[in-house]
Amino acid sequence: MRCFIGIDLGSTTTKAVVMDEDRKVLGRGITNSRSNYDTAATVAKQEALVSARFELFRQALAKSGALDGKLDEFIGQLERDFRLEQFLIQLTDLEEVCGRNAEGTRFGEHAAGVAQALGELFRRLREDSPALFIPNAKRKSDFFRDIAGAQYLALGEAVAKDAGVRYDLLLNVYDRSIIEVENREYGDAISRNLMAGMGRTFKALPDAAARGDRIRAPIQGVLDTALEETYVVGTGYGRARLPFSKEHVRSEILCHGLGAHVMYPSTATVLDIGGQDTKAIQVDRAGIVESFQMNDRCAAGCGRYLGYIADEMNMGLHELGPLAMKATKTVRINSTCTVFAGAELRDRLALGEKREDIMAGLHRAIILRAMSILARSGGIRNEFTFTGGVAKNEAAVKSLRELIFDNYGEMTINIDPDSIYTGALGGATFAWRAVVEEGKVVEARA
Repeated sequence: MRCFIGIDLGSTTTKAVVMDEDRKVLGRGITNSRSNYDTAATVAKQEALVSARFELFRQALAKSGALDGKLDEFIGQLERDFRLEQFLIQLTDLEEVCGRNAEGTRFGEHAAGVAQALGELFRRLREDSPALFIPNAKRKSDFFRDIAGAQYLALGEAVAKDAGVRYDLLLNVYDRSIIEVENREYGDAISRNLMAGMGRTFKALPDAAARGDRIRAPIQGVLDTALEETYVVGTGYGRARLPFSKEHVRSEILCHGLGAHVMYPSTATVLDIGGQDTKAIQVDRAGIVESFQMNDRCAAGCGRYLGYIADEMNMGLHELGPLAMKATKTVRINSTCTVFAGAELRDRLALGEKREDIMAGLHRAIILRAMSILARSGGIRNEFTFTGGVAKNEAAVKSLRELIFDNYGEMTINIDPDSIYTGALGGATFAWRAVVEEGKVVEARA
């Protein structure tokens, strides 16, 4: 089966999209960039191909009629069980690496205690793992580093105390080990993990287990079908690191403009706020870029700025928007400079301003900066599409809607739940065009 792949190497996250010959999106994948773009590109692509498999499972099972109206329930459970198996493999890998690093560290009289604590800590981590993948489980992230790290920190202090060792020694071992594990490829275990996960799924869903053979047959048929990486196009902040020729690389502006057009064909203006930069793009009716503006190298008004604020507030990045939505007024923020943000934040708190009101002001300041970039690109035309990771922040969206109305009046504003994949979607569309419309057949593998 021919597939067309777009990879967007962002400064914070790397995204991938897999598209079929009918230009339908089969799968999406995302991972931390962590400044290791080569590995991030491979992992994101692998995640997108896994996602594509699940979409093909859905299609095959729907066609077979084996699940009698319970298709969504089965696919949801199967994916959770697959992710659990994948997580447990990475957890075992992390335990081995931690153990090796602990042995190579001069802990002296604490060595035996550290080894004992690690054994107990990973026993508890494995024991608690299934609860992370139950329906509606609340996880702050889907990345292994973040999930495992949160659990490690939550359990580590008590385990260290029981073992009579310093907690910081366990943290030291984790910090030295996690990078090696999170940058590992686990693609060769997909079929094995899926089959192990299916065993869990049948235990959780006895009605499905009774139709086991009818369910396994279409799934095996999908697994036996090769997903051919016909053409790959890369874009994004780290695109120069992609391991294929320049012919397979497109600029962020072109990919985001085309991706927004694919999602919303009537799009005229695109605003993308990512981790490292802000892009304002004007496109024509075919999705071709007419003009654009970007912020300078300063991280003000981007995702990294919000990340810095979250660190200053000792909060998760995902918590900033909901906090700002509780504001009863908007505190005026004079600077969006990341360097001075902490100082102004502390000054406002010292003056007695509420945290939620300060957050509302910070989000408005970010969007005001974006509005100036939009103005320089040619203003805002109907329809307007907002993309990037910040598009998931409800407070940023609220400020954007208000400022657009104040400056331009009523306007259609598009925000897709999968807008973070816009650049990768544009890349996949360029890949499709290269083969289907231009006749290119050269393969590129990330």
